[in-house]
Amino acid sequence: MWLQTGTTDSPEQPPGGRRRAVAVAEVQGDIHIRLTTTVLEGLGYDTHIDLLSVPIGFKSMQNNDIDVFLGNWMPAQQKFADQYEGGYERLRANLKGAKFTLAVPEFVKEKAGVTSFADLDKHADQFDHKIYGIEPGAPANNLIQKMIDNDDFGLGDWTLVESSEQGMLSQVSRAERRDRFVVFLAWEPHPMNLQHDLAYLSGGDDYFGPNYGGATIYTLTRNGYSDECRNVGTLLDNLQFKLDMESQIMGSILNDGEEANTAARAYLKAHPEVFAGWLDGVTTVDGQPGLAAVKSNLGL
Repeated sequence: MWLQTGTTDSPEQPPGGRRRAVAVAEVQGDIHIRLTTTVLEGLGYDTHIDLLSVPIGFKSMQNNDIDVFLGNWMPAQQKFADQYEGGYERLRANLKGAKFTLAVPEFVKEKAGVTSFADLDKHADQFDHKIYGIEPGAPANNLIQKMIDNDDFGLGDWTLVESSEQGMLSQVSRAERRDRFVVFLAWEPHPMNLQHDLAYLSGGDDYFGPNYGGATIYTLTRNGYSDECRNVGTLLDNLQFKLDMESQIMGSILNDGEEANTAARAYLKAHPEVFAGWLDGVTTVDGQPGLAAVKSNLGL
């Protein structure tokens, strides 16, 4: 799904015009849009959030109904990027180094030299022949089960343990406390990377993709948007998020129960250096210095 954010009453827009910015409505995509809308509101823009599916969002951008997409995960969305090529402009990568593959606790890597998928079966008894996944039916679980069914890496006699994200991570915590081996599905950004010392495993390219199932997330706009709305365009071109930032905010949402808006606002208030670079060359709606306005809006 997608989140779309409307910015209204901007002098960059036609009279009575209404434009929108968009981001994927996964937890991390939600963080992108909450951070961005917090800054936009501090600059004097009004924002509104709706939900769209990924293909409808791409189509809407091609039709000039949507202005900005902050959550273009590549290569996962390559199909849609290719299908609607020419219907959008790519500004920049706003997040690099995302991962999605199997991992073990760092002590397992240090003690046994487990650094790749190929190392797992050498220590099958210590791992109890189990790989811990998430909810039944999840695509990632299906990849793990396919790997087992194919007996790749000698894992044919292993078992996929399906549970939930919370259940899987509870198992990881128990294993760490008892100094026992465990292998499980892991991804970044996510607060698990702050709560656990993880070692991501190499060699799973055929299942999760290269670079540890790596992804780069891009900011897209509809054609011509940055020329029409130069101030917002400058902000969007400056936006760059970091993995630890996202993991920390996600932890506030998932573990502490904070609302996404509250968590994003609190993070920005505690880390004004983060948005200082975003606001280089950016003003408020009425042309005043953007950095001072956003700081004031955050109570700084």
